[in-house]
Amino acid sequence: MRSIRNSPKRAVNLTLNAKVLDMAREMGMNISQTVDALLTEEVLRQHWQRWNEDNKEAIAHYNARIEREGLFSDRYRSFMRPETAAEAEPDAA
Repeated sequence: MRSIRNSPKRAVNLTLNAKVLDMAREMGMNISQTVDALLTEEVLRQHWQRWNEDNKEAIAHYNARIEREGLFSDRYRSFMRPETAAEAEPDAA
């Protein structure tokens, strides 16, 4: 998804709870900035939720293949290998 956080702004009309709006103004809140930030986060959350749902089958197939075949780099990863008995025992010298 292309960056949406720094896109140009557009004027819109909103209907908001009057009491909440008055309280926000009394607190000195920037209504446009607050609504923009919250709406951006909700749009991104829903976008990725839909993306995950749309790609659920492909992700499941990929995970099953990795479980079955492993990763190509498994043979190079020494930190995930189980210790052998010789490595676990200190020298008795």
